[in-house]
Amino acid sequence: MSSEENEELLVERAKTDPATFGLLYQRYVSRIYNYVYYRTGNHHDAEDLTARTFYYALSNIERYQSRGVPFSAWLYRIAHNQVANWHRDRSRRKVIALDELIIASHRRVIPESLIEAQEERGVLRKAIGRLPPERQQLLILKFTTELSNAEIGQVMGRSESAIKSLYHRTLLVLREELASGTDKDKDIEMG
Repeated sequence: MSSEENEELLVERAKTDPATFGLLYQRYVSRIYNYVYYRTGNHHDAEDLTARTFYYALSNIERYQSRGVPFSAWLYRIAHNQVANWHRDRSRRKVIALDELIIASHRRVIPESLIEAQEERGVLRKAIGRLPPERQQLLILKFTTELSNAEIGQVMGRSESAIKSLYHRTLLVLREELASGTDKDKDIEMG
């Protein structure tokens, strides 16, 4: 029995037995959490949105139909919608993350190499944050959940070749963005 067949059986059993849903939860919670975390940048919100994702999935599992798409794709779509709603709500009201307050209140001396690495990650995060949401989602699915192009295509409702093309174009845009940002930083330092 393949893992896809096994998954389909688990999903069918979970429709009538919520305890079986726990097996699906265990299988996917880490991947969904990582996806949500990289979309929010905050552990507390990622935990909350991951819980909401699985609560919604459990509450609506009887409506799930495979249609040749893995159960995980359905979970990623639910998570994507949860994150989109979270971003929309945050844009309406300014919120300071608890993580940021704790970090700011406990600043300490950090070796220069760690500071540089943090700055580089920050520049990369900002550049990714300026990409359209669809491209951000693609990068997160590719690098944090390590899905294949075919799996990403199932999550995003696109063909594998469309995902390859979008990925290539996204990397080109990101490379240009980072190169122009680096040049701007050098100009500022020289000026």
